[in-house]
Amino acid sequence: MPQSSQRQIAVLGAGLAGLACARTLVQAGHQVTMFDKNAQVGGRMATTPSPFGSFDPGAQYFTVRDERFERVLALSPAVCRPWSANAVRVLDPHGRVAEAALPRREAHWVGVPGMDALPRHWAQPLLAAGAIELQTHVQRIERDALDGKRWQLRTAGAQDSSHVYSGFDQVLLALPAAQAAALLRQSALAPDFAERIGGVQVAPCWTLMLAFPQALQPTLAHLGPQWNAALSTHHRIAWLARESSKPRRSAVERWTVQASPAWSLEHLDDEPSRVQAKLLKAFAEITGIRAEPGYTQVQRWSQAKTQVPLGRSHLWDKRSGLGVCGDWCLGHRAEDAFVSGLELALTVA
Repeated sequence: MPQSSQRQIAVLGAGLAGLACARTLVQAGHQVTMFDKNAQVGGRMATTPSPFGSFDPGAQYFTVRDERFERVLALSPAVCRPWSANAVRVLDPHGRVAEAALPRREAHWVGVPGMDALPRHWAQPLLAAGAIELQTHVQRIERDALDGKRWQLRTAGAQDSSHVYSGFDQVLLALPAAQAAALLRQSALAPDFAERIGGVQVAPCWTLMLAFPQALQPTLAHLGPQWNAALSTHHRIAWLARESSKPRRSAVERWTVQASPAWSLEHLDDEPSRVQAKLLKAFAEITGIRAEPGYTQVQRWSQAKTQVPLGRSHLWDKRSGLGVCGDWCLGHRAEDAFVSGLELALTVA
């Protein structure tokens, strides 16, 4: 691409949507700088370590339906593997199997050795180029003080540091819906975008992580049920997965339990210890595992599963150079995040 047509582009958010967007723009010859308030890339494609092995507290697996996603994943075969839990059980409120498998049989893929492997792999060239600013919270988008046709970002970083990044031709928000709308309102920008995003509904999710090291014995293959993953209609729990059944994971029996959207919303501001106790009780009711776990941890996602999506892959205003993408534009799948980020980048590029 000729130097004159190269643009300086800021991408806010280093989850799957932001990474897909940034990679595509770099491949098109643009200069991209990414910003994320977290210490790691990946968003809900996250992996949490423990003394007994890792957990995937956010996205548990992903599907591959879009040909573009399939082609991109084929370029990185070492960081993804199919997970044999594609025969997911469906449980009634009492933990009894209501269906032996989901009606739609398709491969369930996971990152290896953790779900964060894919975003870390995608981010590596950008990190190596110094193009990702982590632990950097963008607080305001405003016109560049030296060039009114461009944008600058006011940010807050570690230890109450502040910084202004300037000289951007375009600013693309790959943030959770509520965060994107709030930043646009705080910046007094794109009121039509904020209004459209206001119709999006995304439910929170409390996640419980459990490890049972006592199950790692020659005479005890595992605790509890024979299945490795299940959807549940229990009022507290929507999903359970035996993390140790995933490829290239530690053999210590570990479970990730995700609360239902309604229950998570009702108990959004509860003390973590109270949430942990209630979810642990429900886990025992569903699985029959009443042993004391050797490790427990809870994590709250304030925005996890899209209930009402935007209904289009992205928002873009060419005149202002502002755009928005995210899984919530299309749904809640990892693949939705990829498609949203890709299509915004293709439109911009």
